[in-house]
Amino acid sequence: MRDIKFLEENGVDIKKSLELFGDINTYNETIGEFLVGAHNKINELIKYMNNSDLSNYAIYVHSLKSDAKYFGFTKLADMAYEHEMKSKAGDLYYITSHINDLIKETNNAIILIQDYMKGNDGDSSKELNKLNEDKQGEIYNSKTILVVDDSNIIRNFVKRIFSDKYNVGTACDGEEAINIIKANKDNGFIEAVLLDLNMPKVDGFAVLDYMKENNLLQKIPVSIISGDSSKETIDKAFTYQIVDMLEKPFNDQSIKMVIEKTLFFKEMNK
Repeated sequence: MRDIKFLEENGVDIKKSLELFGDINTYNETIGEFLVGAHNKINELIKYMNNSDLSNYAIYVHSLKSDAKYFGFTKLADMAYEHEMKSKAGDLYYITSHINDLIKETNNAIILIQDYMKGNDGDSSKELNKLNEDKQGEIYNSKTILVVDDSNIIRNFVKRIFSDKYNVGTACDGEEAINIIKANKDNGFIEAVLLDLNMPKVDGFAVLDYMKENNLLQKIPVSIISGDSSKETIDKAFTYQIVDMLEKPFNDQSIKMVIEKTLFFKEMNK
């Protein structure tokens, strides 16, 4: 890694990022995940734009916005936010007219991160190969917190906070989450679920529907982590028996409080 001043000198808001990550070591351990995620999200955005699928476009550009904001790439976050609003409004003309600007700014961030990660040895391939490994579903054999979020940054951020006390399982969308919950619903090892609502393919509400239909919400308590703080979304979420709801972006203290509350709910219903 280069010195953190390299990022600051290139316009990255490190001070804001450290409000989330707490220290530069955690930032450095996680920034490669943004690099991999940005590559994947741009490919998905191009695909959904070409298919005029603005619903899924909005989901992926929202995720890109959140990730850019977490790591201090303010300009990219602002551009992605504008694309998110336009896609939600159905403005395909704006998106097709400005997609190249978004791609260019994302590539600028990617190049900057690559330079930062190379540091003195000039090679970041080992870290990137590790980050690109596919996550498979599994059956747990110890107490587990399941994090369901399409952002690998959020999944690994939570994992780093709790991995010293719990096994932390992850799912990148609702379909994977349902499969994991289904495989572990009778063994009692899932202590809590942190669930994002706004995900591609199968969203968080589908996970809540599955758990409600199978009477699992008391047995496996769920708290919501979401970037959508609209009254409609909040009201709909609390029609289910969830424990709590935490708005993104959050820090380690707030996520710890939500986990403790969710685990306490599990303990009270044993």
